[in-house]
Amino acid sequence: MKFKLIYPKWNKLPGQTTFTLPPHGPVVFAAALPSYVDISFTDENVEDINFDEECDFVGVSMMLSTQVKRGWAIADEFRSRGKKVIFGGISTMLHAEETMEHADAVFLGEAEGRMEEKLKKIYNFMGIHPDISLVGPARRDLYKHNLYNHKGVQMVDLFHASRGCRFSCYPCAVSYLGGRSFRPRPVAKSIEELETIDNNRLFIVDNSLAQDTEWEKELFKAMIPLKKKWISHTIEDKPEVLDLAAQAGAWYVYQAVFDTSDYIKERVKRYHDYGIGVEGTILLGLDNQTEDDILRLIDFLLEIDLDLAEFTVLSPFPHTKAFDDLRRDNRIFDFDWDHYNAGQVVYQPKHMSPERLQELYEYAWNTFYKDETQEQKMFRLFTKVMLREMDEGTFRPRKRELINLSFGKKVVNQINKTKK
Repeated sequence: MKFKLIYPKWNKLPGQTTFTLPPHGPVVFAAALPSYVDISFTDENVEDINFDEECDFVGVSMMLSTQVKRGWAIADEFRSRGKKVIFGGISTMLHAEETMEHADAVFLGEAEGRMEEKLKKIYNFMGIHPDISLVGPARRDLYKHNLYNHKGVQMVDLFHASRGCRFSCYPCAVSYLGGRSFRPRPVAKSIEELETIDNNRLFIVDNSLAQDTEWEKELFKAMIPLKKKWISHTIEDKPEVLDLAAQAGAWYVYQAVFDTSDYIKERVKRYHDYGIGVEGTILLGLDNQTEDDILRLIDFLLEIDLDLAEFTVLSPFPHTKAFDDLRRDNRIFDFDWDHYNAGQVVYQPKHMSPERLQELYEYAWNTFYKDETQEQKMFRLFTKVMLREMDEGTFRPRKRELINLSFGKKVVNQINKTKK
C-alpha cells in the first residue's frame, strides 16, 4: 500500500526571520502506521506537491490553524482525482467539523496502536490516550534533510519526551488536545530515540518540561552522555535542575514574560548563570493589559538581557477558554483561519481598538530589535552552540551545513574572534 503524507504550507509573518524546521507531527504519525505501508512524505513548505504521484491513499497532517484552508484545498484536489484522503494533526482536531467536509476520514487523537482498523469517516480517540510507552522513534528517514537549513546552517530536529500538560493556560488548547494529565515517556525510551537522531541540535517540543522534578532530573542526567544541544519550552529554575540541564546541553529555553516583576528578571538571570540562553515569549492583547501596560512591558524587556524575544497577539483558537469567552461576548470579528497566525488581531481587545493593538505588536518587534536584528541575535546563539560543539569535539559540519560559503566564512570568523 502506497501512502502519500503531506504537510501543507502556510504564510510566514512579514518582517520576521524566515526558516523552516522539519515538522514533527507527520513523522510521529508515520511511525504509528503498519510496517507494510510504503510512505512518501512532502513538506510543502520546502518542496512542491506532485499531485500525479502514484499512491493508494493520501494523508494530510496539519498543526496550525493557518494551514487548514490550504490542507482542505490539497485534499479537494486529490479527491477530484479519485484519491481517498485522511486528515490528522492538531489543527484537524481544532477544526474537525469543517475538515470533515473535505475528507474521506478524519483522525482525532493520538495514533499509536490505532492504525490497523478499516477506513471509517471518523476515528475519535479524543481523551482516550494510548500507553505512552508505545510512542516509538519518529520516522525521520522521511525527511529530505538537505532542505532544512537557513543560509547554510543546519536547523534543529524536533523531539518529544512527554505528552499532556497539567497546566491549563488561558490561550492554550493543549488541555483539550492532550489532556490535563502529564504523561512522560519512559526515560529509557526517550534516550533510545535520541540516540537515533543524527542531528546534534534539537528542539524538545514538549508543552512544558517543568511538570515533574524527579523525571526532569532523570531525563537530563540520561541525556548528558549524548552531548546534544537543545532548545525547549520552560524548565524548572531550581539550581539542581538547571545544573543538570546545562550539563545535558541546554542551549536556550522559552520563557513567558507576562509582567515586569522581579520574579521574571531573576528567573532570566538564573538561566544565564548556568549558561542557558532565554527567548522571551510575550503575549499581547489579554484583557488585563492596557496600552500603558504593554508599553511598560516592552521597556522592561530591554532591561532583562533576553537573548531573543517573540511577540504574539492573542489568537482565540477553537477549544480554548479564550475562544469561548470572546465568542460568547461577540468580540471575535474575523473567522478567516488564515489570519489566526498569532500576528494578526481578529477580535476586539478590552482596552483599545484592534488597530491600536496591531500597532503595538509591530512596535514591540521594531523596538526590541532596533539595535540588532532578529537574525543577528539568532546568529549569536548559533555561534555559541558551535563553540560548545567544537570544545566537546561534536561539531560536525556536513556538506549541507555550509552550503552558503559567505555565511560559512562569517561563522568561522565569528568563532575565531570569540575564541580570541
